[in-house]
Amino acid sequence: MPRTVAFVCLHGSAKSLIAAEYLNRAARERKLDLLATTSGPEPDPEVPPNVLDGLALRGIDARARVPVSVTAAALARADHIVSFGCDLRGLAPAERAVERWDDCPAVSDDFDIAWSYISARVERLLERLAA
Repeated sequence: MPRTVAFVCLHGSAKSLIAAEYLNRAARERKLDLLATTSGPEPDPEVPPNVLDGLALRGIDARARVPVSVTAAALARADHIVSFGCDLRGLAPAERAVERWDDCPAVSDDFDIAWSYISARVERLLERLAA
């Protein structure tokens, strides 16, 4: 059973999706037993076109992704939780720390800048999880 990393952003369709897709691809390439999820407290009805386009330019097809609502049950199953500006008190298990990446640039402002931030943070997270 893979270890799960739950990424959470407000709409579950940009920052957390980019992080999850990047981590999942990197884990497959490195043969790491990790799986990332994405969700949000106010999920969008669909992934924004600029996110789909930005991911596609990097070889990631996320057209089948549909943003989902974050749940306490899903966070309880996660081995690691990363929040992009979301207060997860009352949802995340009390015994599990939530890593906060609140200073992430907005994807809607500049996908490339957000991608650079998120991919670098995910790389550092992968190093820690693989150790």
